[in-house]
Amino acid sequence: MFNIALFGCGRIGKVHAVNIAAHPSTQIKAVIDPYHEGAVQLANQYGAQVMSVDEALSDKSIDAVCICSATDTHADLIERAAQAGKAIFCEKPIDLSLSRVQSCLEVVEKAGVKLLVGFNRRYDPQFRTLRELFDSGAVGRAETLVITSRDPSPPPPDYVRVSGGIFRDMSIHDLDMARYILGEDPISVSAHGACMVDPAIGEAGDIDSAVIVLHFPSGVMANIINSRRSGYGYDQRVELHGSKGMLKAGNVREHLVEHWSDEHCAAAKPQNFFLERYREAYIDEWHHFVDVLEGKVEPQCTGVDGELALVLADACVESLKSHQTVLLK
Repeated sequence: MFNIALFGCGRIGKVHAVNIAAHPSTQIKAVIDPYHEGAVQLANQYGAQVMSVDEALSDKSIDAVCICSATDTHADLIERAAQAGKAIFCEKPIDLSLSRVQSCLEVVEKAGVKLLVGFNRRYDPQFRTLRELFDSGAVGRAETLVITSRDPSPPPPDYVRVSGGIFRDMSIHDLDMARYILGEDPISVSAHGACMVDPAIGEAGDIDSAVIVLHFPSGVMANIINSRRSGYGYDQRVELHGSKGMLKAGNVREHLVEHWSDEHCAAAKPQNFFLERYREAYIDEWHHFVDVLEGKVEPQCTGVDGELALVLADACVESLKSHQTVLLK
């Protein structure tokens, strides 16, 4: 049984708490959160102890940490956990600053501990099956990839101001997915965007609608389409066209019943939020981390993957500002 220290008791921390407790090989030993009342509540729910950061990281019975705290705490907690010899699962991003990410990963490498970065969409059964079929040669040589990601509704301006912007907060998932599906790194990025949904997002210094074009060494072009609002649910689709056909992963809907009549045809909307859409992905992600703890596999999404996703997001920001394609080293 692996003892886990859970950092952060917010929405995503509670998701991981359920999965940690449900896995037969893991249990929550410590809960760490500056919001004491929330920490006590979660600790009582899972038979854990409320601890400080120092107490958790010095506890030799704790095998690994699950970092779900605020973004600006991630890099510091990763470094401290690595120096304490703990295996690390950390929600994305490692940090919003590339230089900070790189210095953090140097500490992890020196400590020699395992680090898994939480780009959960890699573990989604739909997207994973699409990649496996592509790897098997089902559609031949890849030619174009289209990733569509639209939130059901825009976030509040206060969140936008601290999020790092749409490219680092939202598009970064899709940038990682493009690398994951195609198995190669892009050589150029061109990003275009505007504020089409909520003027308050523009006033907060961000955009809410974006199109990104990635070019890869093999010649493949990937288009990423993002919006902070769909109006019809959480829109998550992938389409990969190749020399022998097409692979498509559509939306997961609220239900599969369709109503057909003389007057109209109706189907259910996509599931409404990421916690519903990616429920299985979060479960499989934690199962993978346990496999890492048991020494069965290496982390599928490493610190380097987290770094490269931020490199691409930063390139999108640069391209948007300069109105030019950014060449990548």
